[in-house]
Amino acid sequence: MKTQGKIRILLADDHELILNGLKFLFNEEEDIEVVATAKNGLEALAILKQNTVDMVITDIKMPEMNGLELSAKIREVYPDIKVIVLTLYKDPEFVKAIIDAEADGYLLKNEDAGEIKNIIRHVMNDGTHFSKDIVGILRSELRKDKERAENTNDLSKREMEIIRLICQELSSVEIAERLFISKATVDVHRKNIIQKTGVRSLVGLIRFALENNIVTSL
Repeated sequence: MKTQGKIRILLADDHELILNGLKFLFNEEEDIEVVATAKNGLEALAILKQNTVDMVITDIKMPEMNGLELSAKIREVYPDIKVIVLTLYKDPEFVKAIIDAEADGYLLKNEDAGEIKNIIRHVMNDGTHFSKDIVGILRSELRKDKERAENTNDLSKREMEIIRLICQELSSVEIAERLFISKATVDVHRKNIIQKTGVRSLVGLIRFALENNIVTSL
């Protein structure tokens, strides 16, 4: 969780116009800094080896290595780096693939510019965010899955409660305030939940919650 200093961002998109537009959007923000840009996933990974980055914002369709592959690789090699997919594409196969890659957010490029900046800050504070259209597609795809395993027996009542709040995109601090407990206690519960469910990230946990009917909507 980043609590001070600038949010250092790497932008990955093969369209110069998009890169320039995003850099302009973030330019006047005191807490957001674009440290580098890349035209594809391979270039982005090379930059990550040489630079300290808090977040990668990537498109899906790029040459050489696309955003899906980039997201999965970052999760594997740089698990502390947040990943937001910002794209025009909302095809169900892309949505499912990005969820499988466990990106922290999936936004469409028609999102309000001011809202994008707020979403970046939210994701950096242990949150997740998916555009409403994306959430609708995800719910639809999960309903098509007829084999939903009930894997919730090991979860306590408090853990189930915290999962539901995570699915409402509340951060650890916000959950602590809602439940009148300390943030440290929430963090312990989150660690135990991830261990019990076998997921690797908050995004994986949200998918687990939907698949196991802990929540029926987002």
